[in-house]
Amino acid sequence: MNEMPMIVAVLHAQITIPKGAEGAARDFYCEKLGLTEVPRPPSLAGRGGFWLQIGGFQVHVGTEDGVERSESKAHIAYQVDDLDLWRRNLESEGVAIIEGVPIPNYRRFEFRDPFGNRVEFLENA
Repeated sequence: MNEMPMIVAVLHAQITIPKGAEGAARDFYCEKLGLTEVPRPPSLAGRGGFWLQIGGFQVHVGTEDGVERSESKAHIAYQVDDLDLWRRNLESEGVAIIEGVPIPNYRRFEFRDPFGNRVEFLENA
């Protein structure tokens, strides 16, 4: 029997925004959510989008048109501290909160970013 190789980590996930919406996306993800933008490799310069770093994980914000993001279940889930404060801050920015189906050991809610991407915030219960 052959030994099965292991997947050892998830390094990044990608979301998309419409082409040309990088400024608005940086405002939302870097300013409102407080995520840190990191440089992309020079070989990817000029392709649109940007990268964000969260600990040892990256979110790659790519660009593409013709996608109906608001209809997708695809999403990124962020573990946060002080879920109630996040809720208040997002609501004060006009973000509509969607109550998530309860799951064991977490409190959570969802919302759509300004481009229709589904986002989930969770806190340990």
